[in-house]
Amino acid sequence: MSDEEVPPGGRVVTEADIPWAAWTPWEVAERLRGVDVPWGVAGGWAVDLFLGARGPDDATRDHEDLEIVVPAGSFGPVRAALPDLAFHVVGDGRVWPEDDERAMALLHQTWGWDAAAQAYVLDVFREPHDGGTWVCRRDTTLRRPYAEVLDRTADGVPYVVPEVVLLFKAKAAREKDEADLAATLPRLSVARRAWLAAALDRAHPGHPWADRVRPRG
Repeated sequence: MSDEEVPPGGRVVTEADIPWAAWTPWEVAERLRGVDVPWGVAGGWAVDLFLGARGPDDATRDHEDLEIVVPAGSFGPVRAALPDLAFHVVGDGRVWPEDDERAMALLHQTWGWDAAAQAYVLDVFREPHDGGTWVCRRDTTLRRPYAEVLDRTADGVPYVVPEVVLLFKAKAAREKDEADLAATLPRLSVARRAWLAAALDRAHPGHPWADRVRPRG
C-alpha cells in the first residue's frame, strides 16, 4: 500500500502492463542539460554513481528502471524538457493521466512513457520541499538544503547522496536494497553514517539497519 492518500479512479495495472526500457543516468542528464532546477538520479543508480560508475557497464547490479527526484514545485521545467514523453501518475497499483490534478497533488511518482519504445523510460519523484530545502515525505522533520542532498559525478550527472537513498530503501529492505547497503557502507563517512542512523531512528524506529550504520565510539 502507498504511504500517501490514494485518489479515486485510476487504471489498475499488473506487471505485464508496465514494460520498462529505462534510460541510463547519462541519457537523462543529457536530456535535462540546461534545466535550471535541482534534480538528481535516485534509487539504485544513485548508489552506483556514488560508487564511481562511469557508464552502464560499471553498474554493481542490474537496474530495471531509472528514478530521479525533483522538488514538486519544479516539475514543470523537467516536464517541458521531455516533450516526447507521456507522464502517468502512479500509486497503489494504479495509474492516472498527468492531467488528473488530484492524483498529481496526492501522489509523488510520475512515470514517463515513450510511445516509440512502447515502454516506460523514467520515473520522476516529485518531492516535498520548502523553497530550496528538501523535506522527507516519511518524516517532515527531516530536512536538508538541496545543495546537501544532491551531489554530482565527475562527468556532471547529479545524484541523490547515499545516506538519503538508503533511508528510502530501508522501508522495503529487499534483496537489492540490502545489496546496495552492503556496497555503500564501507564508503560512507562518519558524518553520513551518523545522519542515516539518526534519520532511521526518526522515520523507522527500531530498524535493524540503524545499528549497522551507526558510527562506533
